[in-house]
Amino acid sequence: MTTPATNNALAPSADLRRRGQLLSFEEAWALFFILPFALVFVLFIAYPIAYALYLGSDLSAYPRVLTDPIYLLTLQNTFVFIVFGVGLKMLLALALSSFFVLPGRGVRIISALFLLPWVAPHIPSILSIRWMLNSDWGMINTLIFKLFHVDGPAWLTQPSYGMLSIITVHIWKYLPFWTMIIVAARLGIPRDLYEAAKIDGASPSQQFRHVTFPAIAGVFLTSTMLSAIWSLGDFNSIYLLTGGGPMERTNTLATMGIRYAFRKADFEAGIVTMMSALPVLVPLIIVLLRRLREQR
Repeated sequence: MTTPATNNALAPSADLRRRGQLLSFEEAWALFFILPFALVFVLFIAYPIAYALYLGSDLSAYPRVLTDPIYLLTLQNTFVFIVFGVGLKMLLALALSSFFVLPGRGVRIISALFLLPWVAPHIPSILSIRWMLNSDWGMINTLIFKLFHVDGPAWLTQPSYGMLSIITVHIWKYLPFWTMIIVAARLGIPRDLYEAAKIDGASPSQQFRHVTFPAIAGVFLTSTMLSAIWSLGDFNSIYLLTGGGPMERTNTLATMGIRYAFRKADFEAGIVTMMSALPVLVPLIIVLLRRLREQR
């Protein structure tokens, strides 16, 4: 017969046996399920990033990149693409959200159609637009000639029109997604605030300035930063539309690395080109994470 004193004496030995185990049953099962994801992360994310940093440590590649006039033009193109592509896209999303928050079946039908560019597969949709913008037999120039009896612009073979086409396609593709994000934020604003503003005699523009925008400012700013981060890596919209041409004059940092790595067989220069986006990318990510932490 065991007494309480005996049980107390045996308890430490049981605790010692449990501490002697490396993992409990629940911890072992958790490790079993986490291990495949950790392996994928190491092989396909951590290792490529580490190898890229290793290649980027080759200091001899930096003079080759920094003295290349095409690279300097690429920095300018990237700045124009981010400022106008992201800026116009988010302002349009903010403006269009005023329509899509309206009640009615017609608005819901239009919103479903509005999402089609974002839902459509990326590669086929951009290739279709590329064929439409062909300066010789594309649908756009054919329509311009039939309506105005003049030849249309060289949309994809003239650098200025090429960048305009890239920015337009980028906005067309991603505008629906960010519009719906802002619509969701606006739908979360309590209706009592608008009713109080109406009682105070506020006009629709005053309601937007004093009620709507302050309520969605955090979502709008966070979405803008996240859109800028994604746009820095938008490879498809540029490569599939113009291929960086003509004469490499519509490249951004997302496609310039391909020029070095595969067209010139200079992998170190390609990695250096990609890494040159880090001074912009890293601060954006840090600010974004801080904002997300503050909003929790």
